[in-house]
Amino acid sequence: MSFQPIFEAQPWDDVKASIYAKTAADVERALAAPRRTLDDFKALISPAAAPYLEQMAQLSHQLTRKRFGNTVQLYVPLYLSNECQNICTYCGFSLDNKIRRRTLSSVEMLQEAAVLKDWGYDHVLLVTGEANQTVGVDYLEKALRTLRPHFAHLSLEVQPLDQEDYERLIPEGLNTVLVYQETYHRDDYKKHHPKGKKSNFNYRLDTPDRLGRAGIHKMGLGVLIGLEDWRTDCFYTALHLDYLEKTYWQTKYSLSFPRLRPAEGLLQPKVEMSDRELVQLICAYRLLNEEVELSISTRESPTFRDHVVKLGITSISAGSKTNPGGYVVAPESLEQFEISDERSPAEIAAMLRRQGYEPVWKDWDATLVGLAR
Repeated sequence: MSFQPIFEAQPWDDVKASIYAKTAADVERALAAPRRTLDDFKALISPAAAPYLEQMAQLSHQLTRKRFGNTVQLYVPLYLSNECQNICTYCGFSLDNKIRRRTLSSVEMLQEAAVLKDWGYDHVLLVTGEANQTVGVDYLEKALRTLRPHFAHLSLEVQPLDQEDYERLIPEGLNTVLVYQETYHRDDYKKHHPKGKKSNFNYRLDTPDRLGRAGIHKMGLGVLIGLEDWRTDCFYTALHLDYLEKTYWQTKYSLSFPRLRPAEGLLQPKVEMSDRELVQLICAYRLLNEEVELSISTRESPTFRDHVVKLGITSISAGSKTNPGGYVVAPESLEQFEISDERSPAEIAAMLRRQGYEPVWKDWDATLVGLAR
């Protein structure tokens, strides 16, 4: 099984044209539907849906509360390395950026982890650049073994791996893998990834299939908003999610919607997405899929994050540093990108409580999965 035939059967230009051809009647039909289709999703992300944003927001809020209650999970990234063998036009870690590279040792990982534990975190996302010789499977296995005793939930956002590599890491405590396609536009993907293993579009596209076959508990999808037309890119994300849920139904799924942020050597976005349009996208995802988890990171401003929590978000980061050792070991090291919301985890937790939500620091699923095994 592979997503590629489904993807190839939906040419980019045809998909884009069909989205922009949607009318108000299509939007109203989608809003009234008891169960929405991918074609309904096209209507909900189309320009024609803009006047219906308030109705979409109310429905999204209701569906999220029905499925997820009044809880929002907090997570935090732990950057382990900024070494990378890829050239990416939008990333501060790109190989062609002349920066000081750093990879954390096991001792330094534990120093960083101690800070995060003091803040209350039990859900940590481990992040590295893509450098197989330095931060390959051996290093990732060592990192998981080092940190597993200290956290209930360990996620990875690293280079795509082979199926057998994921099968090796899952018993070490790996619960979730985030792998963003960046853009589903094949030609533009090549333009933004001219060198390195990441330039292989098909290998990256097949990564969720390898994760599903390996039996991962949860995987996260998304695109980097700003590289191409966001509506078209996000339709392909929804198409990919639909395929994965039907094929690997035992796996859970999450979606993120990162917008390009300033970084060393970063290009300017090809397409600007307004805050209102991002709200539209979040609500459209929720109206399409009541089960998927939706995550918002510190890329977004404090004001935006405060307001969007009620519209479908189920997980939120806080206190994030995007540089290896950024919490205590090497706070001066280069960031992958600038964050926008610099509030502490305690401040974010207080914001959630003011809005009637319970901040969740521990992922109880991990415990249940361990008992089941």
